[in-house]
Amino acid sequence: MDINVVVITGAGSGLGASLAKKYSDLGCHVCLLGRTKTKLVRTAETLNHRHSIYEVDISSKNDVAKVMQSIKEEDGQIDLLINNAGVGVFDLTENLDEASIHQMIDTNLKGTIFCTQEVLSDMKKRNRGYIINIVSLSGKRAKITESVYSASKFGARGFTENLALELEDSAIRVLGAYMGNMKTELWDGAYTEETYMDPNDVADIIMESIKPRKNVLVEEVVIRDNKNKY
Repeated sequence: MDINVVVITGAGSGLGASLAKKYSDLGCHVCLLGRTKTKLVRTAETLNHRHSIYEVDISSKNDVAKVMQSIKEEDGQIDLLINNAGVGVFDLTENLDEASIHQMIDTNLKGTIFCTQEVLSDMKKRNRGYIINIVSLSGKRAKITESVYSASKFGARGFTENLALELEDSAIRVLGAYMGNMKTELWDGAYTEETYMDPNDVADIIMESIKPRKNVLVEEVVIRDNKNKY
């Protein structure tokens, strides 16, 4: 696969950390993006090849633009962007405070858009590149206590599907990944070994889904555990 520089948001834990390790093992230069440097350093300690750490709040378009420019100057052109960062506050709609609502919309939806905007121009010039949006099944199915979280994810799904349409005549590939609950910090205290998926398994499936194959194009992948329809 023609991937040298990989950018992963939310790389400090969970699926982002798993993807970072696996792409590093393939020899890629992995750029770890997140809000908390200590978490990014923890992920970096698991990597075997050259990598970079960038603290960034992806809900800020200005911050995203600065970081993406730094990556291009210091690490090279971005071949793969994985929009993985996400936050969730789970409660009945009337109980959600304003700050939580802004945080979910700003990170899960706006952050995905801002990061994507910063790589598109160069990818179009080279007519190559990959964009993976980690959306979750909450972008396809309703669930109690996830009204605003789902709204942000349904928005990310719409953005992903429209982006794929915009780029369908190019060699740039867009993948939407829709998975159920995983054993990550987002669900601390809620999961059991039997019902929540291992991020490493999910990462393997996502990576397999974007491998170039003759006459085959995977635009989305749905991943859920085999004991729970959600």
